[in-house]
Amino acid sequence: MTAIANRGTLSDYRDIRVEHRGPISWIVLNRPDKANALSHAMLDEFSDALARLADTGGAIVGIRGEGNGFCAGYDVDQVGTPKAADPVADRERLARNVNRYLAIWDHPKPVIAAVHGYCIAGATQMCVFADLTIVAEDAKIGEPALPLGGGYIAPLWAPLVGPKRAKELAFLPGNTIDGRTAVDWGWANHAVPADQVIPTVEGMAARMARIPSDVLRIKKLSVNRAMEAMGVRTAAAGVPEMDALLHLSPSVLQLREWIADVGLKAAIAKFKKDAREESE
Repeated sequence: MTAIANRGTLSDYRDIRVEHRGPISWIVLNRPDKANALSHAMLDEFSDALARLADTGGAIVGIRGEGNGFCAGYDVDQVGTPKAADPVADRERLARNVNRYLAIWDHPKPVIAAVHGYCIAGATQMCVFADLTIVAEDAKIGEPALPLGGGYIAPLWAPLVGPKRAKELAFLPGNTIDGRTAVDWGWANHAVPADQVIPTVEGMAARMARIPSDVLRIKKLSVNRAMEAMGVRTAAAGVPEMDALLHLSPSVLQLREWIADVGLKAAIAKFKKDAREESE
């Protein structure tokens, strides 16, 4: 976070925006021209804002995306691709990002994710560790379009949706569920019409804020402790190793070479076309 260590206020960010609206302070992912893809700069800014909001702003923290969707996942040109065949460095890189989301889990304030449009791959990790998730009924939530790794997304879903659904998500490339299914599976709390996502979150935040902050803190901590006794934090610590392992597998290296030859958009289109044909 050295690039942003000297920021003066919460208004100085480039790739996120912080909005204080009554009892809730929103962290808004603000790269709509890039589908809010998680770049290094955005991730650093997100972590910085989250830390600052621990003792400033509203009693509740919200996370939402600007534009047509919540977030399309990691920016594959930056965060989503290891720089070299170095499994130790790759593991450290992946662990840093998991730790960013564990900071949501550990945050002293309740954190609510508001999902509309799409929430793909690494973006789902934010929501897994949020305390509550409100989704649009027609939101598209799921795995990366291309199987370039493994063991990084779905294992974090498992405590919420169960192992069989987590495996269903992981084993089908580009697999997605809609908002209603996300609620049925236990991944989200409520599915509402897209234009009601933000009002719903802000209404819940107003009700939560009537509880004293120290009481909210202990309520959150007590539920988290129960989940940690079931191994949630241990499972989260293991996902970087699994993903780093697969990044050096021959099949993934071959897939990356093919993507480099045909281009990312063409590769995604080919996978989607094949999936459609196989389902017919």
